[in-house]
Amino acid sequence: MSLLTSLYSGVSGLETNSQDLTIIGDNIANANTIGFKQTRAAFADQLAQSVIGAGQIGLGSKLEMAQRILTQGSLTATGNALDLALQGNGMFVVHGSQDGTTSDFYTRDGRFSVDSQGYMVNLAGMRVQGYEADQTGAITSTLGDLSFGTATAQPQPSSTIKLKANLDASANVIAAPFDPANPTVTSNFATSTTIYDSLGTAHQASVYFRKTGAGTWEYHMLTDGAGVQGGTPGQPTEIGTGTMSFDAQGKLVDSTQSSSFNPNGATQPQALTMDFGTSTTAGGTGIDGLTQYASSSTVTFASQDGWASGELSGVQIANDGTINGSFTNGQTRPLGKVAVATFSAADRLSRVSDNLSAATTESGQASVGLAGTGGRGQIAAGALEQSNVDLATEFVRMISAQRGFQANGKTINTADQLLQELISLKR
Repeated sequence: MSLLTSLYSGVSGLETNSQDLTIIGDNIANANTIGFKQTRAAFADQLAQSVIGAGQIGLGSKLEMAQRILTQGSLTATGNALDLALQGNGMFVVHGSQDGTTSDFYTRDGRFSVDSQGYMVNLAGMRVQGYEADQTGAITSTLGDLSFGTATAQPQPSSTIKLKANLDASANVIAAPFDPANPTVTSNFATSTTIYDSLGTAHQASVYFRKTGAGTWEYHMLTDGAGVQGGTPGQPTEIGTGTMSFDAQGKLVDSTQSSSFNPNGATQPQALTMDFGTSTTAGGTGIDGLTQYASSSTVTFASQDGWASGELSGVQIANDGTINGSFTNGQTRPLGKVAVATFSAADRLSRVSDNLSAATTESGQASVGLAGTGGRGQIAAGALEQSNVDLATEFVRMISAQRGFQANGKTINTADQLLQELISLKR
C-alpha cells in the first residue's frame, strides 16, 4: 500500500542525504590536500510503478553519481624547483604500484623530488613519466621514467680562441727573435686564457704579441710543458704561432696561423684557431677583432669555446615542461620534458589513494603529450595547485543535506503514525 511505499521513499531520502553528507565530509577533509578535486552528489528520482490512468508513483531518490568537479585550484608559490602545478587541462603521469596494481596513474599533485637513483618521483616513490634528452640536449620521442639526478656535462675541447684587442701602433719593433724561455722581453704585449683538451683538463695559455715592422706583428701561444707531449714541466712550450698585418688605418689586412697543441693523454693533435676578426682581404671590415691604433695595447674581449666536465648543480622547469639542467662548469642543457595526460571524460577517472587516479572505460584512454599542446595546460614550476574545495559552499550544502535528512525522517515518522492509526481500527 501507499503508506508502506512512503516509508521506503523516506528511507531512500535518508540514504541519499547520508551519502551527500559523506561526500561533503570528504571534501572538507581534503580542503588542504594538494591537487584535490571536490566531488558533488548527483541525485536522481526512482520510479516504483505506473498507475493506469493516474500517472506514476515515485519511490524516492537515489545517488546517480558522485561527480568530480575539475575546476582549477589556486596556485601557491613554494620556491622548490621540482614542485609543479598545472594551469589548465591535464594531469601528471606517474608509474608504479598502488593497491597491488602496477600501472600508470594520474595526478594533479606536483610535489616531486629526485630519489637516490636519480629518478624524478612523487611522494609515494612513483616515477614521473616524460621524455628524456640525450647528451646533446635533444629530446627523445619515447615516453618513460624521467631520470636526470645523475646527469653530467661532458667536456668540450677548445677549438677557437676569439680576441678583440688593440695593438699599439707606436710600439717599438723588437729586433731580437722571440724567445719562449724569456717571452716578456722578446714581445710587446701579452694576454692569457684557459683552454681545455678532450678530457676536460684545463691548460693555461699565454699569447704574446711581437711587433716585427711597420704594420706587421706576430703572435706566439705558450703553455706549461707539463701538460703537453714532449714538454718539460715548468718550462713554456709553444703551441701556436702566426702573423698579422695592418694598413695605414689600423685595420687588419691579413693573418696567418698554425697550431701544435698535443695535450698529454688526450686527443692529439688538437687544432686551435685564433679568431682575430675578419680581415679586409677576406672581405671583412678589419676592425671587428684585432686593430692597430696609436693607443695602448689592450684586450677588450676574449673567449674560447671549450669547457671542463661538470656535475649537475640545479634544474629549472619551463612552462612546456622542459627540464633545464645547470652544471658546475657553467653549462646548461635540456634534461627532459615532463609529460601531461588528458582524457575525454576526466571526471570519470577512478580515485585511488595518495592523490592518484586511474583510467576507466568511462574516462577513456589517456592522451599523453607535452604541456601547452593539444589542449593541455601549461606547467608552473616552483608552485603547487591547492584543493578546489570552497568551505563556504560545503557548509551550505551540509545545511541542505541536514535539512533533507530531517525532512525525510519526518516522512517516515508520519507514515508510522498513520500505520499505527490504521492498526488501531481493528480494536
